[in-house]
Amino acid sequence: MGFFSWLKRLFLWHKKPLLEYEHEIFSPDNRIGLKIQLKGGQVFYSVKKDGKLLVDDSALGLALRSEKPILKNLSLVRAREKEFDETWETVWGEAKIIRNHYREITLYISETTAEKRLLTVRFRAFNDGVAFRYEIPPQPAFQNLTISEELSEFKIDNNSIAWHIPAYQPDRYEYNYTPSPVYELTHSVHTPLTIETPTGHFLSLHEAALYNYGSMTLRLNRNHALMSDITPLSDGMKAYVELPFNTPWRVIMIADTAMDLTVNRMLLNLNDPPREDFSWVKPLKFMGIWWAMFVGEWTWAPGERHGATTAHAKEYIDACNRLGIDGLLIEGWNNGWEGDWLQNGNTTNFTQPMDDFDMDTVSEYAKKCGVSLVGHHETVGFIDNYERQLEEAYQYYANHGVHYIKPGYAGSMMTIQGRKEYHHSQIGVLHYQKTVELAAKYHICLDIHEPIKGTGIERTFPNLLTREGARGQEYEGGALSPSHTTIIPFTRLLSGGMDYTSGIFDVTNFTKRIATTLARQLAYYVTIFSAMQMAADRPRFYEKEFPAAYKFIRDVPVSWEETVPLLGRIGEYYVVARKERDGEDWFIGGVTNEDARRVRLNLNFLDDGVSYEAEIYRDGDTAHYRDNQLAIMIETRKVSKRDFLDIWMAAGGGFAVRLKRLQP
Repeated sequence: MGFFSWLKRLFLWHKKPLLEYEHEIFSPDNRIGLKIQLKGGQVFYSVKKDGKLLVDDSALGLALRSEKPILKNLSLVRAREKEFDETWETVWGEAKIIRNHYREITLYISETTAEKRLLTVRFRAFNDGVAFRYEIPPQPAFQNLTISEELSEFKIDNNSIAWHIPAYQPDRYEYNYTPSPVYELTHSVHTPLTIETPTGHFLSLHEAALYNYGSMTLRLNRNHALMSDITPLSDGMKAYVELPFNTPWRVIMIADTAMDLTVNRMLLNLNDPPREDFSWVKPLKFMGIWWAMFVGEWTWAPGERHGATTAHAKEYIDACNRLGIDGLLIEGWNNGWEGDWLQNGNTTNFTQPMDDFDMDTVSEYAKKCGVSLVGHHETVGFIDNYERQLEEAYQYYANHGVHYIKPGYAGSMMTIQGRKEYHHSQIGVLHYQKTVELAAKYHICLDIHEPIKGTGIERTFPNLLTREGARGQEYEGGALSPSHTTIIPFTRLLSGGMDYTSGIFDVTNFTKRIATTLARQLAYYVTIFSAMQMAADRPRFYEKEFPAAYKFIRDVPVSWEETVPLLGRIGEYYVVARKERDGEDWFIGGVTNEDARRVRLNLNFLDDGVSYEAEIYRDGDTAHYRDNQLAIMIETRKVSKRDFLDIWMAAGGGFAVRLKRLQP
């Protein structure tokens, strides 16, 4: 340690509180500078990259019920710096090995007023962004508190362009993304909030390690800064906490290009490693008794066209075997689907099958055939009814060898003890966490629909394999445009994997006409990551109608060794390459918006001196997402890392490629 560094540290450890303070820490590559200031008794931070200001002086603080906010009249008692560097291995994911390298400074703060309340603010600077959180230690006068508002600012140039969806709406996160200047964000929007600045940088504002706290939304305040707007409880408060308590991390992802954002791993790195053995967790590819209900062949409700019967389940299990699919989702097997099922959530029973579904028979048949069943719990948001049955329902599935569950929360609000609460409030966050932890107890993996957004907790709980949390293919038929899946890789997917329910081959069905080409449906298995990937259509469309195209779904993995972003612009197109985990093959997927385009792909990510057979599934020359959706070309050619692939995508189309390593 140099003399001046030693002298500065000695000064910061001095007992006399500092009323004014300024210090800057840098990312390990020294490109991102995070300046922290204490001025006028208030804490501010700002962020630069390569000397260009990205976040101007932004204030921090907490507002408490019936007390003065912890905002002003603050002094620094002590500051502490450290650097941390590790690599760790994921159980599953978009990359097998992740590096967690950051520099950190922690400020220990006390009020100068009579209250003498204590607060710690911890900052971290990574090569791809910055993060901070509040840590509230036990206080001399109290051991719990009620947070009425979090006062975290993100002062971004208001002329920046943000891609956003509205908060506090009946369909939760299920809205189309809209680009607009930041100065128009006067109403709360969800995170991740992805922003392109006038300097050409790309930011995404989000949070990590969300536990026991309301989800953060963002809106402009009087200072023309984006400010945290924590999802409130029904009484208006944001969180009731016992001390000590840490808020979620506030995360600012920073990249030179939009494509670089898509491989940001800060959320995972800001979460803790698993506290127990999760070696039993296995990613899954599955089919479902599901889409047939959407297009009207079958129904969730009992009757002549009931989908979840014993006979249909056995037929699908046989199809899974023929098609090489490992799992089967069965929806509509239990009582509660009669009549208006959206109103039945307070009486639904999660261990009582309908008369035409025999769980013992189906589970035994699946076990005999080597197919994993995916159970289904539609709560409609009546979480008090669900929690009363939760342990029994998980035990019921475990007893029948079911180790995957798709829980759903389709109501516009959660209902508990007669109160209506937002899915994303502290109540909702606590409920979702309860299900994840109890599922781990019974060795059950989850695919949560109508979820709380991803904040990287799957590092700690790898049994949380995937979520919905955006508009998926159930919205096809007019509510989705081709641009949607060229936006979500840069927005929603920054928060983790998504069950998009890909693989619909019956794209021309008049009851649910889908705005994609057939080749684009294959691309989704690469462009939209999920550790549970659904082959969502009915078996006959894979076996009889399009068996050659289905081969890609059979071959494509659901967990990856490495991810390489290739080309893309938000809302226009997106192309990514991924290497299979513990294997040698690569897969490429690409999608475009309503405009046809040609892309030229550099294959320099491949191994030196090795040849690959490229199996290319692309749009036919006359394909179009409106009037010629089924036109597809399947080609093979030999390539190496010195080659380029030139591929045309039709309007609303896409492509998928398998690069199969050839033995020397």
